[in-house]
Amino acid sequence: MAVTTLTPRALYEEVAELLRQRIFDRTLEPGSWIDELKLAEEYGISRTPLREALKVLSTEGLVTMKVRRGAYVTEVSETDLADVYHLLGLLESDAAGVVAERATPEQLADLQAIHAELEAAVGDRELFFSINERFHMRLLAVANNRWRDQMVADLRKVMKLNRHNSLLKSGRILESLREHRALMAALQAQDAPVATQRMLEHFQNGLAAAA
Repeated sequence: MAVTTLTPRALYEEVAELLRQRIFDRTLEPGSWIDELKLAEEYGISRTPLREALKVLSTEGLVTMKVRRGAYVTEVSETDLADVYHLLGLLESDAAGVVAERATPEQLADLQAIHAELEAAVGDRELFFSINERFHMRLLAVANNRWRDQMVADLRKVMKLNRHNSLLKSGRILESLREHRALMAALQAQDAPVATQRMLEHFQNGLAAAA
């Protein structure tokens, strides 16, 4: 039987990740046209893997394909944003309830350690955002539902398109930190209904700041 050698990662996936980071750091701004020829030349690749990468980003909602016009970085409307936050609130509040009921002392200690990092990062917006995302993803991992994890991961990519607006609102970081404290208290008290409610409120307040 012939031996098939697989590369660790397909080229189009690598290109998709490069473009994804450009979108998140605003090198490619919402609404901007993606110049395929320029990017293919810059990356030293043909347009085929680039187009495959754009298809991936399109399925994630980060890129919008327009007939005869090409690819554009998605602009998130107020309705889109409200829908994304609504679904994230439902999914992650459910996860918070599960964690409050089932988490081991070690898992709760892990979440508390990440929360402590969040407290220390209050003066650094970008670091705060990164740790905040890690906290949420760790909570989801403890809740242990891979289908929910997949849905949340896709929704969070769209949410990132608007992240700067939400974080720039005066006082939002401190508000978010207070909400995390209340959530941690509910998790440590193993109070599932309160943990669920605190997470739901966290997303409702996040939407109000992002809108």
